[in-house]
Amino acid sequence: MCKQCGTTFVRQYHFNEWQKTLFQEYVFGKQTLKQLAGKYGKSNRTIQKYLDQYQEEQPSTQAPCSVVIGVDCTFFGRGNGIIVARCPELKKNLYCKEITTENRAAYEEARRYLEAAGFSIRAVVLDAKHGIREVFPDVVVQICQYHQQKIVGRYLTAKPKTEAGQELKLIVSLLNKIDENLLTEALKNWHEKWSGFLKERTYKSDGKHWWNTHKRIRAAYRSLMTNLPYLFSYQKYPELNIPNTNNSLEGYFSKLKRLLNNHNGLKRWRRYRFTVAILND
Repeated sequence: MCKQCGTTFVRQYHFNEWQKTLFQEYVFGKQTLKQLAGKYGKSNRTIQKYLDQYQEEQPSTQAPCSVVIGVDCTFFGRGNGIIVARCPELKKNLYCKEITTENRAAYEEARRYLEAAGFSIRAVVLDAKHGIREVFPDVVVQICQYHQQKIVGRYLTAKPKTEAGQELKLIVSLLNKIDENLLTEALKNWHEKWSGFLKERTYKSDGKHWWNTHKRIRAAYRSLMTNLPYLFSYQKYPELNIPNTNNSLEGYFSKLKRLLNNHNGLKRWRRYRFTVAILND
């Protein structure tokens, strides 16, 4: 009640700077509902209501231009992830959408969206997932060297037991320090040295059925040979200023998951809203 005129009223929190501060503290300040409720003297439910009602300001739209993009996906659980397209040069995320699985259709939709918005894609940095490269047949493709190293690492493990595996892992560890010719020569020499080893077979007791004894090393070598033409595009086209990894995008994914760890149990739509706020930051 106003002491001057006697009018009574109920204080209302509108979509104002307080709600913006509240949202920023929740998303970037790592504050939980309980902590914010204690700070502002309100219940958890009331704080959640104001967070849900807050309409975040839309970031300024990036003017269409010629871009080099990195595109990748990350997942928070089974069937729950996002695909993001980022321009490292502009330090800006240009596209984000929820997905249930990482497939060719998700990348095709991302490309259609960017081109419809007026962006001209000069080059794209991708991981080595099968079939994704074919979405960009008319664009310079760079396979992320970090992803390639992780793929080989999964096949060979951190400490390969065989000498052939140890030598191949050493070659891959030098991926960002050599060029395509040196890698081609190194893989050729490695294969010639270990060709007999790679052909070894293990037979079942019947003596007829068999499988390759060193199939994981063979798979690591096959992955390198398949992706070899796309691992050094950044050297072939220096004028395009292509990064050799998707580290710019991976950094955002790491930041996103660190912040999300403070808010376990979010409903899916709230987590996506949280995600978009971080990616637009």
